[in-house]
Order: sequence, then structure tokens, then C-alpha cells
Amino acid sequence: MSIETGESELYNAAVDLIDHNLAAGRGQKTAIIDKSGSHSYQELSDNVNRFANALRELGILPEQRIVLCMNDSIDFHVCFLGAIKAGVIPVPINTRLIANDYAFILEDSRAVAVVVSDNLLASFEGHLASHPELNTVIVSGEASGDHHALSSLLASQSKEAIVARTRADDMCFWAYTSGTTGMPKGTVHIHKSLKMTAELYAIGTLGMNENDVVYPAPKLFFSYGLGAGLIFPLAVGATSILLEGTPTAEAVADILINKSPTIFFGVPTLYGMLLASNLLPEGESHNLRFCISAGEALPAEILARWQKLTGLNLLDGIGSTEMLHIFLSNRPDDIRPGSTGKPVPGYDIRLTGDDGLPVAQGEMGALEISGPTSGIMYWNRREKSIETFQGPWTRAGDKYRQDEDGYYIYCGRTDDMLKVGGIYVSPFEVEAALIEHEAVLEVAVVGKADADGLIKPKAIIVPKSFDMDLDSMAEELKVFVKERLASFKYPRWIEFVDELPKTATGKIQRFKLRKAG
Repeated sequence: MSIETGESELYNAAVDLIDHNLAAGRGQKTAIIDKSGSHSYQELSDNVNRFANALRELGILPEQRIVLCMNDSIDFHVCFLGAIKAGVIPVPINTRLIANDYAFILEDSRAVAVVVSDNLLASFEGHLASHPELNTVIVSGEASGDHHALSSLLASQSKEAIVARTRADDMCFWAYTSGTTGMPKGTVHIHKSLKMTAELYAIGTLGMNENDVVYPAPKLFFSYGLGAGLIFPLAVGATSILLEGTPTAEAVADILINKSPTIFFGVPTLYGMLLASNLLPEGESHNLRFCISAGEALPAEILARWQKLTGLNLLDGIGSTEMLHIFLSNRPDDIRPGSTGKPVPGYDIRLTGDDGLPVAQGEMGALEISGPTSGIMYWNRREKSIETFQGPWTRAGDKYRQDEDGYYIYCGRTDDMLKVGGIYVSPFEVEAALIEHEAVLEVAVVGKADADGLIKPKAIIVPKSFDMDLDSMAEELKVFVKERLASFKYPRWIEFVDELPKTATGKIQRFKLRKAG
């Protein structure tokens, strides 16, 4: 399965992920199960080709960008892979953002088209006309006006397509991630990285195979979900289960019991919710081989509770948008509670100090990764690209230490970014929303661990006056933030204080606030 192509040889990631399944006789095998039913590999292949043809007919050229703001369904696979097959660059984005976020990404990417699920279209309508390059809107679901219906476009095209003349090192797709300022950054990935992450992690580490049925709770727009729900199953000829809505404990438990997945991908927050729900399948009521956790550090307590209740191994790992997927992980037969395991074969890890030199074993250092799936740059972010992508090494922004047995222990972020439910949240963005409220004089946002040891935003506020009901004001401010930012970014706790700790130059000393809890 290794990708062995010369610099001048043609290679297309979408062809590699799909066509080998047809050649292996899996055309009628179920590739995807979503809310509309089961879809075969042949159906997926035909519609990928139709979408590639539709893009050409619409005049969308290779290397132009199309933004995908789509719910999890076969339509996501069709548009993501169809674009790649046509040489067009798909840019999947978070479906939980707000209109201003979408406007920024459309402007930054200079996308010529956007494919959007019908229930998400309202967040785009108000600013579509303000993007000069954007000339095509395609709607998955009900379309109206000048917008194209995805179903109609597919129905009008041939199921045979010409593959773009792409190469393994050509730009393939972008994945936007948030930076320390809260502004999204477009990470550029190349064609060969998709199959390589499957070969190294899904196959080499998990032993995933064509008999597996995979359920990824993380959404496909998220690199973690994209690998788990699209790249990995297609790479091995497995079946993936997609949930369009929110992965509540009830919905996830229903899938685990009634859809019989063999591998489940989640984040620690979700595992905590499932443990608290009393809905988890036990004994022979499930078909799981093991479960994977990533997106944020897994507390040892959740691991222990999960193993005790279900009897299943829960493998903690860490990946990143920049590296595409997991590069450091526990193994099915080698789990160290409280650790993120050891490097996935094919990746090298080093920890460096403030001087840029490797630290001694046992000392905390900045995590850097070398491996074949690294992004090549951030779009339009040269300084940040130079800081992050340093030759063969990629800086992760996390602090780790390596114990005496070679396991890596998470020590926190190198900056003030928070990971909430596996998604980065900028404290500065939350502060900017809170400071708009007339009652707020000063504010600082830091991370605080909840009862399960998972990090959520906490706001420490200096109010303009204490002459108010502070409990009521705290609830009002939570709603205030939810109205301005994606809902997962709101502060779970609000504390009112007389003043914030500051340096002599007036900078807030966040480390003191974090220590105070």
C-alpha cells in the first residue's frame, strides 16, 4: 500500500482511495451508512465522478478552492473526493461557526464556490455577494434562487470522469485551524498524505481492515473525523457510519448498540458524557473491538472508568490539523494510563527547550514531529508557517515530557489556546465578545478542568460595578457570548474580581489565574 511515485508521476488521492476497492470486487459492498440509508462503493464512485464532471462544467479549474460547509453524509464524501479527482482544492470547514467566521474563510481562501448543507445556508446568505471570487453556490438539500442543487448537478452528469493530472506532492486540500489570535489558518495538505496517514496509523497501529465498521463521532470537517470517517475506511475497504446531527450520549449509544461498529472514535468529553449517561452497551450488546480518543488529553480516570464499565480498551492519542491525524498513540496491546503513548511508526518525536535544543528525558519540552503527513504551509501566513513548519519538523504547540519507559506525558499548551471538545478555542476571542457587554470593565479567559478533568473556558471579570445580582449577570453573560460566538466557546464559569493580576507593563498574568483555578 506504500505510495511509491516519482516526482513526475501522476497520482490522485481520490482515485487511490476509491478505485482499489472496485478492483478488489467491493463495488456492491456498503461504504457508507448515513441517515438516507446504505451506499455502496460503486454508488460512491459514480457520484464522485459526477461531481468532478459538474465542477468542470461550472468552469471551476484545477487548484481553485471550493469551501465545503456540510453535514456528515455521503454528500460530503462525494464533494470532497470529487473535487480532488478534478484537481480542485476542497476546503472543509467547521459547521458550528457563525457568519463572520465563514465570511473570513471565504475571503481568505478566495474560494470560487461553496457547497453548503441547506440548514447551514442562512449563515452565508448575508455576505455571499461581498466575495469577488465567489460565483457558485451549491446546496446539499433544498436549493432555491440562483443556487445549484447538488442532487440536480449529479443527476445531469456522466458517471465516467477524466482524472486531473495531479501528482503526489501537489496541493490536495486545505484544513482550517485556529491560531493564537483566534483567526483561522488554512493548512495546506498534499495528495500523498491521505493514504500515508491511513497506512501508518489506521493499518499499522490499529490493524483496521475491510471487515471493520467504523463510527467516528468527530465530524468530517475536523481532521480527526476526516481520517476516521473517510480516509481510513476507504483505504482498507471498510464501512463507515455517519451521524448528521450532534453526537449526544443517546445518539451515540444507539449507534454502538444497533449499528454494530467494531471501532469507535471519540473525544474525552464524549466519553465522559457516555459514562455519565448509563446508556453504554455492555457485554454482548455491542460489537466493538476497541475505541480511540484524541482531540484533547484523556484523563486517566475516564480511561479507568471506561475499561471497568465496558471491558474495552480506550486508546489515547494526539494528532493535529498540521499533521493530518494521529502521530503519537497508545496501542491496543500497550496502554499506559495518563500518557499519550509512543510515536506511531513512521513518525519521529522530539521535545525541545526554549533554546531550541532537545531536553533531557523526563524534562518538559515543546513537542515537535517529523513525518510524511505534515502540511506544507499555512495559506497567507508566512511568518506563522516559518515558525511551525521547520524543515522536516513541525511544531505542535503542546508541552510534553517523556517518562523513563519512553511514554509521552501531556503537560499543556505552549500558548494560551484551549482545546474544548477537541476543538481549539482562543481565549482572546471569548474575551473580545465579553468586553462588548456594558457591565464588563476587564476580562481574562483561561482554561479550567471540569469534574472529569476536561478543559473548558472560565472567565474572570472585573465588572464596572458590583451593584448588581452577580449570579444573574453571570448567566446573562454566558448567553451574551453564545449569541456572538459558536456555542462551544462560551465560558462555563464566570468569576467576578476587583482586579486582574498584571505585570509592570500592564499585561495580564494568566499563569496566576490558571493556578488560582
